[in-house]
Amino acid sequence: MISERIKRLREYIFTKQHHALRRTAGEAGLAGMAEEMKAAGMSYQMRAAIRLERMLEAETPVLLPEERIAVTRTIKDIPSIYTKEEWDEISSNHYLHEKGDLCNISPNYEMMLRKGLGQMLREVKERQTDAELTAGQKEFLESEVVCLNTIQGFILRYAEKADAEGDTKLAETFRAITSDAPQTLRQALQLLRVMHFCLWEAGHYHNTLGRFDQYIYIYYVRDIESGRLTREEAKELIEEFFLMCNKDSDLYPGMQQGDNGQSIVLAGRSQKGEYLWNEVSKMCLESSYELELIDPKINIRVDAETPEEIYTLGSQLTKIGLGFPQYSNDDVVIPGLLRLGYSPEDAYNYVVAACWEFIIPGTAVDIPNIDAVPLAECVKEATSRLGKADTFEDLFHLVASEITKRVDAICAKEHDLYIVPAPMMSLMMDGCIERARDASLGGKYNNFGFHGTGVATAVDSLAALKKHYYEDRTVTADEMIDATRNNFKGHETLDELLRKETDKFGQDIDWVDDIAVRLLDVFAESLEGRVNERGGIYRAGTGTAMYYIWHATELGATPDGRKSSEMIPANYSPSLFIREKGPLSVIKSFAKPNLERVINGGPLTLEFDQSIFRNEEAVVKLGQLVRTFIVLGGHQLQLNTISLEKLLDAKKHPEKYRNLIVRVWGWSGYFVELDECYQDHVINRIRFK
Repeated sequence: MISERIKRLREYIFTKQHHALRRTAGEAGLAGMAEEMKAAGMSYQMRAAIRLERMLEAETPVLLPEERIAVTRTIKDIPSIYTKEEWDEISSNHYLHEKGDLCNISPNYEMMLRKGLGQMLREVKERQTDAELTAGQKEFLESEVVCLNTIQGFILRYAEKADAEGDTKLAETFRAITSDAPQTLRQALQLLRVMHFCLWEAGHYHNTLGRFDQYIYIYYVRDIESGRLTREEAKELIEEFFLMCNKDSDLYPGMQQGDNGQSIVLAGRSQKGEYLWNEVSKMCLESSYELELIDPKINIRVDAETPEEIYTLGSQLTKIGLGFPQYSNDDVVIPGLLRLGYSPEDAYNYVVAACWEFIIPGTAVDIPNIDAVPLAECVKEATSRLGKADTFEDLFHLVASEITKRVDAICAKEHDLYIVPAPMMSLMMDGCIERARDASLGGKYNNFGFHGTGVATAVDSLAALKKHYYEDRTVTADEMIDATRNNFKGHETLDELLRKETDKFGQDIDWVDDIAVRLLDVFAESLEGRVNERGGIYRAGTGTAMYYIWHATELGATPDGRKSSEMIPANYSPSLFIREKGPLSVIKSFAKPNLERVINGGPLTLEFDQSIFRNEEAVVKLGQLVRTFIVLGGHQLQLNTISLEKLLDAKKHPEKYRNLIVRVWGWSGYFVELDECYQDHVINRIRFK
């Protein structure tokens, strides 16, 4: 159980009492920053470093009651380093991904903790002595010096604040990490909090915390072996760090509150074959279970040999409705990454990005969510030419051609990519100092990931056409085209046949599942051999992100009987109106495709009614279900526990459900803070009872 101190701190943060300390950038004296920098003739590279300097100098050191790990954000917004005219010119001449900032990657926190800020600064200054540096390289290295000096000054100001409040232990912790590498668990977690905080302050968002249990474990062992901490004291520090992830997250940009990318990855198989589960891994699950907060989102790397106990521990979190852990299968992911050209060392070290996309910490400047291909719309477009497709193979060829056409169009528009200079992120990306080159210009890997949306809708539509048009001849081409064009008005009997009496993906029916295998293979093949302008490849995936809302609004009615007003599934999930045989049938179907070929990521998402958790035996059985999906060759899985009655009441009385958590697409959020379209999607998802 969590301590009384953690309970009080949790309540302080959850009730947002610290929000009263916040100011706007203008109130903090940061208005007009871009204009001042332009007038001074400052380059964009230096502007990014100076912005961090000014932001951290303007931050007011705050110590919340009883904190042992500190740093609180007091400035609500981050001013641009560009004037409006400058940004308009950049926008008109370049492709921008999202906000244009370097985001959704995993820094090398392990390296940063191992070296400490002092050694990092010495390495930068040593690199500056190279007589062959270009002017641009010199400027980059100078921007790194500014960032490091600024962070050290920020830490010392917090030490002084702790001294002023009589907290000598906290002051000692801050001073210990100003230059030296952390030696204790508390020091490591405090430096991690500072650097994670500074990334957000520098404009970088969706910063995954990577393999937290692996790089933190050494500090835990030191403290336990030296007698500095007991296990319970160590867990309390981890719980407090987890609380810190929730302290400022409402200020982190995302589609919705909770969509902030604060994920951690636990365990995983090493190259030597060892399963890397340790005491910190276990404490992370225990801490999340006891805190019941949305951050950090837990991901567990598993495989066919993972002990059943771990699946049971994960299912305890599912039981209380956190929407995580999310599971990733090393038996599929690692071979898939190797197939795409990642080195063995990197493939075995993979983590997930903000939601589920597989990425390598410290080395990958991949953009794993650069765009999405609407697979259901590709089938819908092919259906409009149904009369010209004499056989199902002809129709499938039209679908494949449409997918390639969409991929061609997306790749053609994504050129002249511009990413805002990232000196803060560059401090924790491998090779940036050695090459004297900003991470925004690329890394070891520069791959682009495409989501594939509406997989089940596309498969079910093709299955319906195969069955009723090509085999049974119960519908003509003109009837099907007219029905989907007019939202099944006047074709109600056909709609009923398609919806309720046609086999679907997720019922463990081989001929339907074979269509899914072929569809995802075609999607993967449409991207193979392509090289983006940064020398990277393209990766196909089964995720959707928010596109499951966007693409559904543009889709219209589909041959599976879905009407235009109805949603498509999120991620790699069955139709919202499937008459399922049970969760086992779903996981058997969804494990059949060659998922190592669509390894950008995208989980099968299953929803369970809370009523199934009548006893601990139900938790064990859920863990066994997860393990079955992994053993069968599934790549990724996330589970949601929901109560329909509670969700409906929460829409009417949100004030009663401020802590009601649901899994949205690749992240967990508070239900009452979601836009209605996302609330309705969760409500309408299939639930297993």
